[in-house]
Amino acid sequence: MIRILAVLAALVFAVPAVAQQLPASLDKANAIVIDSTKGRIVIKLRTDIAPQHAERIKQLAREGFYNNVPFHRVMDGFMAQTGDGQNGNGTGGSKYPNLKQEFSKVHFARGIVGMARRGDSVDSANSQFFIMFADGGSLDGQYTVIGEVVQGMDVVDKLKKAPPGSPGGSVTDPDKMVKVQVASDIK
Repeated sequence: MIRILAVLAALVFAVPAVAQQLPASLDKANAIVIDSTKGRIVIKLRTDIAPQHAERIKQLAREGFYNNVPFHRVMDGFMAQTGDGQNGNGTGGSKYPNLKQEFSKVHFARGIVGMARRGDSVDSANSQFFIMFADGGSLDGQYTVIGEVVQGMDVVDKLKKAPPGSPGGSVTDPDKMVKVQVASDIK
């Protein structure tokens, strides 16, 4: 009897992450679902302003490129960066060529998702992206906005942060994106 109760309790606590409903108005063909070590994050992709970048994110998600990739750079009060499925430390990209910038007038506010790039080249975005913790107006017109968090900012807030003064915001033993899927592909 105790074993049955333990199994039932385990199932009850495991179900919320899997059964969590997506926002009703979400265009599932243009959204990604990140199941992280801290919980679920849902990002609406902005195909209207960054179609090439949104397609790249969906392509890489479908290939499993983002699975088990760390949030390697997490700076409290600024942003959380991930997407280096090649090296896991922010130095890699994907097997695909870099993308030309798709800058817009969208403001980098809390929850906005942008493509990371090398500082010296506006056309160097590839696979890495970041989620804003707070307002980042200094990034406006400098980085491509690819989407916005529509569910799970509380999860983003829980990601392990780099200690103050950490070079580049590097995180030791970082949280990970366990599984990343295009929302329409979830069965």
